[in-house]
Amino acid sequence: MEELKRQAGFAKGVGLAVELISAREAQRMFPLMSVAGVEGALFLPTDGSARAPILAEALANAARQHGASFYEHTVVTGIEVDKGRVQAVNTTRGRIATEIVVVAAGVWSPRIGRMAGVTIPLIPMQHQYAMTEPLSELGGAISVPNLRDPDKLVYFRQDGECLVIGGYERNPAALAVDAIPERSNPTVLDYDPPRFENLLEGCVERVPAIKDADLVKRVNGLESFTPDGEFILGESPNVRGFWAACGFCAHGVSGSGGVGKMIAEWLVAGEPGLDLWHMDMRRFGAYTASRRYIATRTREIYSTYYDIFYPAQERSSARKLRISPVYGRLQELGAVFGEKAGWERPNWFATNEPMAQGQDWPQPYGWASRYWSPAIGAEHQATRERVAIFDETSFSKFEVIGTGATAFLQGITGNQMDQPVGAITYTQMLNTRGGIECDLTVTRLADERFQIVTGTAFGIHDLSWIRSQMPGDGSVYVNDITSSRCCIGVWGPRARDLMQRVSEDDFTNEVFPYLTAQQVTIGDIPALALRVTYVGELGWEIYAPMEYGLKLWDTLWEAGQEFGIAAAGYRAIESLRLEKGYRYWSADIHSEYNPYEAGLGFAVKLKKGDFIGREVLERIKAEGVTRKLCCLTLGDPSAVALGGEPLLDGERVLGRVTSGGYGYTVRQSIAYGYLPVEYATPGTQVEVQLFGVRYRATVMKEPLFDPKNEKIKA
Repeated sequence: MEELKRQAGFAKGVGLAVELISAREAQRMFPLMSVAGVEGALFLPTDGSARAPILAEALANAARQHGASFYEHTVVTGIEVDKGRVQAVNTTRGRIATEIVVVAAGVWSPRIGRMAGVTIPLIPMQHQYAMTEPLSELGGAISVPNLRDPDKLVYFRQDGECLVIGGYERNPAALAVDAIPERSNPTVLDYDPPRFENLLEGCVERVPAIKDADLVKRVNGLESFTPDGEFILGESPNVRGFWAACGFCAHGVSGSGGVGKMIAEWLVAGEPGLDLWHMDMRRFGAYTASRRYIATRTREIYSTYYDIFYPAQERSSARKLRISPVYGRLQELGAVFGEKAGWERPNWFATNEPMAQGQDWPQPYGWASRYWSPAIGAEHQATRERVAIFDETSFSKFEVIGTGATAFLQGITGNQMDQPVGAITYTQMLNTRGGIECDLTVTRLADERFQIVTGTAFGIHDLSWIRSQMPGDGSVYVNDITSSRCCIGVWGPRARDLMQRVSEDDFTNEVFPYLTAQQVTIGDIPALALRVTYVGELGWEIYAPMEYGLKLWDTLWEAGQEFGIAAAGYRAIESLRLEKGYRYWSADIHSEYNPYEAGLGFAVKLKKGDFIGREVLERIKAEGVTRKLCCLTLGDPSAVALGGEPLLDGERVLGRVTSGGYGYTVRQSIAYGYLPVEYATPGTQVEVQLFGVRYRATVMKEPLFDPKNEKIKA
């Protein structure tokens, strides 16, 4: 019921009409349903059913009217690729020269991808359903809504006077792409009664009327499932002109209109009209080329398809794939690991929990406390008051070199890139609408050599975006150096003391100012130190060749003992950055938001010369924005927003929470979200709806912590 309340809040935030109803009201709408054990239901009035063949034919007829041609009963035999670009499609009816291929072939998509040398991480999963004989309860003009009972893993859909019943079992069966039988209807396999037995029992418990009904139709078909259960959309980062629109599992029909519109916009305009990051094929790394990996993870996705997947919950399968050189040390220190883009990363350290005793931090309500530990607050506090050490090896790192590197970066970023050697610049890469495609830091290492650092999960996306803009004259080279460099971060008031203890280099403010980088020696280790922060404290990111990683950690850890050093994880980083108002790409900022409404206008230099998005940003700056990203604090510090919750003024939906958490220094529950400009004034009162409960929230002047940047510039 808590999940339904959360879904109702999310739906309200995106303008979708839903209703929370009682068990009896649900039974009134669906009279065949037993309400045993039912607390309530979520009703979506606009939900419905569509027959895929009829819909497909209608779409095809409309496309023909606009000049499209269809070649039925035609087998694709190969895709020609030359110099990393699609050239043609070969079929049993001849060769079709083309610069663009869109693979919307469902379970066959990986097979088509291999023809072009592209990995499409998708597994065909066997999905069974059945149809009952006509039921007297559905006779005449009786119509019932679709019914889903996630606890029993089952669903029901009316088909005339019959019910279609199915579900997502715990013991799923995959099918290798190459094993799909070649016959008239190859996606229909032999029915497997034992595998359907538990689902059938659940169906009977929820709808007893089908207990003695004959099943007149039994189907074992194939559905597409991906390693994270989301769609696969967009252009391949490795082969230009090769596009995908697949991986829809049970949502192929319902998603077809929106996906078609977005892909069309993307092809014609070069970018989609909406943020599609969570569906973008560039979210997958090279590790998904392993069929074993995607089969293992996809099995977990299918078997938990109807389960509640809580915010901050981690997947358990296909783990320990990408491991930093200090992984063993993190284990010894009691790290509780999470996974991001295949990397094992410490969320927090259980051994730090005793340090939280006596702090009187509130425990978050409900779901926010499920994957939470008081150690997060202890690590946060250590960073603010002493010094903390972070393993950030998973950060994505690129090198941009060549005679045209400076001019190239000037043209694809909003900030000034022509800075002195050693300068670090925070910037965004924008699309033609002024939306934020990438959010990263750029360090100038030499006249025409730069290092770019971006988020762990965004590496393939950002690298692909950068390479898509590269000139073809050979003046610029972009290399992914993620796996060749470790990164250890040290931040806190004692960070300079620590660095000075382990190095003969000078880390004083005069010699090593904020937002600069220098080659240094840490103990015996040659390293690149960047004085930059994502936590709002004095400190450095230290980059070194991967083989030095373990020694680098040990050197800093041993020397830090006298300063009260603590190992800290990514959940502390999240809390620290919220207090400081630092944005997170894919949540607070993404391709639908521009820098001015996101509060990042300081990183835009319109006078530096032409760059992508400049013309639009000039107009936006002149005309003003209609919404702004705002910092809010909730009246109840134990009420923690998880993201997606509606921001309300009475019944008016103002926006949604982009990210939220608890600030252990300011001792406030913090939420960020976009509000109409008339609500963006500090002191304005709005409400946040969490799990059906409304909490007062106040717009605050940001950042909440160290507004004059005295800490980071100390």
